[in-house]
Amino acid sequence: MKSTFYQSLLENNKNWVENKLKLDPEFFNKLADGQQPPLLWIGCADSRVPANEIIGAQPGEVFVHRNIANMVVHSDMNMLSVLDYAVNALKVKHVIVCGHYGCGGVKAAMGNNSIGLIDNWIRHIKDSYRFHKEELDSIGDEKKRFDRFVELNVKEQVFDLAKTSIVQNAWRNNQELSLHGWVYGVGSGIVKDLEVNISSNQQLDEVYQLDF
Repeated sequence: MKSTFYQSLLENNKNWVENKLKLDPEFFNKLADGQQPPLLWIGCADSRVPANEIIGAQPGEVFVHRNIANMVVHSDMNMLSVLDYAVNALKVKHVIVCGHYGCGGVKAAMGNNSIGLIDNWIRHIKDSYRFHKEELDSIGDEKKRFDRFVELNVKEQVFDLAKTSIVQNAWRNNQELSLHGWVYGVGSGIVKDLEVNISSNQQLDEVYQLDF
């Protein structure tokens, strides 16, 4: 027997379709023609951080990839496949890495408890802490240190994004592509622009600049 919650999901879908069609009878026909979103969103899998709603975007306007703690891991074929399709097929002009305060993955990376399989993923987040250990260890207030770690982790992911061959090849071909880092406040709904904006590999250390 299907649960009441499960049934409510199907009913909510029908209501959503009806409401969309009332506003625009051609809404779904337009979506069926294809997608040309200007933005790729790399965010956390946390259920409290819905990409479209945060920025008031409609279906078809945001291409989305989500994982625990909004990570850009160079061996993650899922992320790389999404990035490749977004940049080379959809020709997005912006990629936003959006973290959020109170992130459970970042919190776990601050401690030493073993959780299970996810320990291997969290190790990448711990690398971000190691890169900024001096600054983070100097923050006595645990919450402030946690919030700052969230911000620094996002910045590291933006730089890791810029180091990928996919992004660098796009810049080599003079493709318009800008990378940005944000943090979302779950308790306020407000996005903080971390002012880490990269639109050229000239903004990276020379060792990361690829020659094609």
